[in-house]
Amino acid sequence: MSNRLAETLSPYLRAHADNPVDWYPWGPEAFAEAQRRDVPLLISIGYSTCHWCHVMARESFASPETAALINENFVAVKVDREEHPSVDGAYMAAASAFTQNLGWPLTVFATPTGRTFHAGTYWPPVARGGMPGFGDVLAAVQDAWAQRREMAVEQADAVATALVQAGAVSTSDLPSEADLVAAAEKIVEREDALYGGFGGAPKFPVATTLDFLQHPVIRARAPEAAGAAERALTAMAASALRDRDGGFFRYATMRDWTVPHYERMLTDNAQLLNVALRAGSPVVARGVAGFLLTTLRRDGGGFHAAQDSESVVEGQRVEGGYYLADSRDGLEPPAVDGKVITGWNGLAIGALARAGVALDSHEWTDAAASAADYVLRVNRRDGVLVRSSLDGAASDAVATAADIALFADGLFAVALATGESSWAATARGLLDDLVEEGAAEDPVLAAHGVVAAPDQTDGDLPSNAAAIARVSLTAWWLGAGERYREVAEEHVRRHGASALRHPFGHGSLLAVAAGLAQAPRQLVAVVTDPRGALARAARTVDADIIAIVTPAQAQAFAEAGFELFAGRSSSGDAVFDCRGFVCRLPVSDPAEVIAER
Repeated sequence: MSNRLAETLSPYLRAHADNPVDWYPWGPEAFAEAQRRDVPLLISIGYSTCHWCHVMARESFASPETAALINENFVAVKVDREEHPSVDGAYMAAASAFTQNLGWPLTVFATPTGRTFHAGTYWPPVARGGMPGFGDVLAAVQDAWAQRREMAVEQADAVATALVQAGAVSTSDLPSEADLVAAAEKIVEREDALYGGFGGAPKFPVATTLDFLQHPVIRARAPEAAGAAERALTAMAASALRDRDGGFFRYATMRDWTVPHYERMLTDNAQLLNVALRAGSPVVARGVAGFLLTTLRRDGGGFHAAQDSESVVEGQRVEGGYYLADSRDGLEPPAVDGKVITGWNGLAIGALARAGVALDSHEWTDAAASAADYVLRVNRRDGVLVRSSLDGAASDAVATAADIALFADGLFAVALATGESSWAATARGLLDDLVEEGAAEDPVLAAHGVVAAPDQTDGDLPSNAAAIARVSLTAWWLGAGERYREVAEEHVRRHGASALRHPFGHGSLLAVAAGLAQAPRQLVAVVTDPRGALARAARTVDADIIAIVTPAQAQAFAEAGFELFAGRSSSGDAVFDCRGFVCRLPVSDPAEVIAER
């Protein structure tokens, strides 16, 4: 059989290249082959640092007997969910009609046109623990397709129709401060008073939710809710969820944050760096930043996607063995997934840039700028940002709206950290293109009419809507124009009612709603010495925007169309403290800079 996975730009697919399964990568060829043979698609979705993906690969996909069943009766497609999040989202939404135990590996059986008629997650090779064996599932699905095809197709159509209906949204009023406080209090009802965090096992960091609870509106009007975020961070930082090198694991399998699932994601750690900064935890922040810079940073800039949960210890591949070892000397660390994902890098770039300002670390600021430059150079195809790259080669996978928005927001943070307006101009250009033209659709999903998942919730990272709203809010705060506030409001209005009903799953969107509910605080420090006392005082301020610029840099921002900087370049050393673009008289004495809101 032909080996189609070895030359792909996905470490996850490459790891399956020597399977006896006749895998296809995601693309039109698999659909064409399924239609030619008149057999179902078996779509297997996972990612390279997924423990149970490794297990199913060893148990089933490496088995010649199981592979023979698959090759005879299906066209098998292997998908990296991190490379194709829209594909993963579409099939995860469809799978919810068949199982409530969603996760990865995700195994989907679809018609030759891609519509789901059965799905599940991990299946063992033989029946155990109430789960059918994978071979039994394959046989049952093949029998259903051969003997009861009409019923299977009707079921697939019904699932597609239900997804279309679920994707409908309605516009509502913007949430008020009282609405947001009520939402925060609703979240805190789920707080684990004994161990911190929310809910029972398994327990996740839920950084998007912590982001909302830390917002100044919540801190001021619901301090107990804001305190829940800091209690969660404190508990996680002192637990087994945090490795000795400062990086956080994906989640804990026990309520008390013990027995972690040992993979470590760029998304979690980038967002938890923000949480640590806002919680006033510099030790935790430095630990996370150190993990990003030493383990996930690639040579030449850019950040890798994740570090695996498994490694080889004493000749055996085991989960967590490296992290649990008393001494790591001589042990090979778990592999790193080398994909550089555009949106995930945006999260890391923004977090490091903000942390570099707050904790006065030029190393972090420089790393953020270097990563931003790498993504702009490498993660492009025909001049357009793509989803990811590997080893310097850009993927064919399209960038999502969240990819572009999160990356643009990271560029705004770099602009503020460095004082260089060109980063902000680039970010605004990306945002303008996104708002005017939208993000590209996955061409295979679109060609076959596969219903995309309604992107309405914030899970382990912001949704498309929340990401666009957030970067639009940033652009407005910088004085790019009222139309950006209107874009942010539009996205919040479309999803605000659902967010207030189910706040735990909409933290990022609610944080933007909170940013719209009160006038922003914007601080512009125009200084001749960015290392001087006035600049140091400005770094301590609790504000939505902190810009420390030279007179020439302030003029460049103003000339680039960022009105927050207009008229600031000729005032000498001065700090302008603005509330909703209305500024107090400038001060030049560091003692007169007010840190508190």
